[in-house]
Amino acid sequence: MKRKIAGCTQDFTAAPAIAANIDLTGPQNNGCRQLTVALTAHTFKDTTMTGKLIKAAESAYEYPLLLKQLWHTPLAQTPDQVIVYRDIKRLTYRQLRERVGRLASSLASLGVRAGDTVGVLDWDSNRFLEAYFAVPMMGAVLQTVNVRLSPEQIAYTINHGGASVLLVNDDFVPVLEGLKQQLPNVKTLILMSDRAVPQTGGLTFAGEYEDLLVGASPDYNFPDFDENALATTFYTTGTTGSPKGVYFSHRQLVLHSLAEMAFFGTAAKQGRFCRDDVYMPITPMFHSHAWGLPWTATLCGVKQVYPGRYDPALLVKLIKTEGVTFTHCVPTILQMLLGAATAANTDLAGLKMVIGGSELPKGLAKQALALGVDIFAGYGMSESAPLLCLAQVKSADLTGDVEDEVDIRTKAGISAPLVDIRLVDAGLNAVPHDGKTPGEVVVRAPWLTQGYVDNGEASEQLWAGGYLHTNDIGIIEPDGYLRIVDRIKDVIKTGGEWVSSLQIEDLISQCNGVSQAAVIGVKDDKWGERPLALVVRDVLTGGDLSDTLIKSHLKAFADAGVISKYGIPDTILFVDALPKTSVGKFNKNELRGKYGKL
Repeated sequence: MKRKIAGCTQDFTAAPAIAANIDLTGPQNNGCRQLTVALTAHTFKDTTMTGKLIKAAESAYEYPLLLKQLWHTPLAQTPDQVIVYRDIKRLTYRQLRERVGRLASSLASLGVRAGDTVGVLDWDSNRFLEAYFAVPMMGAVLQTVNVRLSPEQIAYTINHGGASVLLVNDDFVPVLEGLKQQLPNVKTLILMSDRAVPQTGGLTFAGEYEDLLVGASPDYNFPDFDENALATTFYTTGTTGSPKGVYFSHRQLVLHSLAEMAFFGTAAKQGRFCRDDVYMPITPMFHSHAWGLPWTATLCGVKQVYPGRYDPALLVKLIKTEGVTFTHCVPTILQMLLGAATAANTDLAGLKMVIGGSELPKGLAKQALALGVDIFAGYGMSESAPLLCLAQVKSADLTGDVEDEVDIRTKAGISAPLVDIRLVDAGLNAVPHDGKTPGEVVVRAPWLTQGYVDNGEASEQLWAGGYLHTNDIGIIEPDGYLRIVDRIKDVIKTGGEWVSSLQIEDLISQCNGVSQAAVIGVKDDKWGERPLALVVRDVLTGGDLSDTLIKSHLKAFADAGVISKYGIPDTILFVDALPKTSVGKFNKNELRGKYGKL
C-alpha cells in the first residue's frame, strides 16, 4: 500500500530493508512510522481467546514467580557452597541468605517499604548480590546506578528513578558529595567500604553496611505479592540525550533466569554452564543485571566469585586461584584480560566466556582461543534484560577448524528459549530468514521491558507494532543463526551501496598489528558518504602498520567478493585511543562529531 500524509515521503511498497529502516529513524519521519504501524498492526496482533480455566483447590498455593523462590534450590542442595569477594570475604550460601534477611531488616528499620526505590552504587561484590535479592524480595525496587556515567547523568538517573535510599561504596563518596544538593529526594545513605577506616567526606550516613547487618535480624519475613510487581530499574547509556530507564518485574526476572539456565544448560559441549562451574562476572552488576547471571548462578547453586573493581591482573589471579570456569564481559575488558594473562605468562584454559555489549571481532576471538578460552558471543540489549541469543557452536560444527568456528562464535547466535525473533522491513513486514536479506531485528519474549520510565513516546516507538525494536540490522540464516549487520544509525551509504561499519571494523581487526578499529561514515560530495577508519596500533606488533597495509588487507576481501570495493576506506587515521561509552562500546557519535567533516 502506498499512502501520503503531510510531511511524509516514505513509499510503503517495496523500499529496500536497510534504507527503509534508516529513513524511519529521524523525527522528520515519525508520521511515517506511525502510519506504518497503523497499516500493519494487524500483522503483529494475535487473536486471543479464553479457554477452559483450571480449578484450584481452596488451599492450593499459587506459587508467584518471585525472586525469593530462586533460593529454594541452593539452600536445599548446596548450602555450604561458597561465594567469594576478592581476597576479602568468603561466605556460604546459607550465610549469604542470612545476610539477605539482615539487609532487608536493616532497610525496613530505616523506613524502606514496598514500592520504595533503593539505589546501589558499588563494584561487583557480595554486597551487591545481597541487594539483588533483599531489596526486591521485600517488595521494594532495586535501582542499579551506573557509576561510570558523568556526575550529572548519575544525578539525573537517581532523581528520575525515584531513589530515596542509596547504598554507597565509599569510592563514590566524592562524586556523591558533589551531587548532594542535586538529590533532594534521597533521604538515607548507607556506607559500604573495604577500608579499615571508611571515607565519609562531608556526607551523613545512617550507618555502615556491615555494622547495620550485625545488629539486624536474619529472619525477615519476605511476603508473597503479585509477581508482576516492579523489581528492578536501571538506565540505558545512550550517547545522546538523557539516559532512559528500563524496568523489570519479578516474573520477568525469574523467567529470564530459568531461560538462561536452560539455554546454557542444554548446550551439548561448547558454551555450557552447569552446576559444576565456577562463576565470576566481569560485566558490571549495575549494567543489564550483569546479564542476569548472578540470579541464574544462585539458582544453580554454583561457586561464585565477585572481583570488585576490575583490575586485569587481579582478574587473572582470581581465575586461576579460585578455579573460575565461566564469565562474561565486553570486548574492551576481554582485550585487557588477554593482555594481563600474556604478561603473566598464564594461559586461560578451561575458561568459558560470553562476549556482549558490542560485536566480538574475529581477530580478538582468535587471540582468546589461542590462550585456551572457550569464547563466544551473546546478543541482547538493556531493554531485553538482556539475553536474546548466544553464538554457541553446535556439536557437528566443532571440527577444530579455527576459521570456521570463529565465524560461528562471532555471530549474534541462535535465539534463547521463548524468544520470538524476526526481521522486518519498513512496513513491519517479515523478511525471509535466508542468510541474505537484511531487516531490522524485532523481538518478543516474556522478560522484555514494557517501556521506558515516564517516557510514553519513546515507549511506543520501542514497541511499535507489538514487537520490541532493537534498531539493529541483521540477517538470519536458515539454521537460525542471527548475524548483526550494523546499527541503523551506523550503516554507511556510499556509491549507491550499503556498507556495514561492523564488517569493515571486523576485517581491519584481523590485520596484524591492529589493536582496535572503528569505522564511521563521513560526507562526500561525489559518493554521498565514505567510510573513515580510525585505528589503534597494537603496542607490541603494530610498529610497521600503515594505511597502505590495511587497504591491501581489505582489498583482498573485496577481490574475493566478501565486501564491496566501496567498503575500503579512502582515509585511515591512526589514533592513540578510541572513545567509549560507559559500557565499553565505541562512542561513534563522538567520533562523528570529531572526524565527520574530514
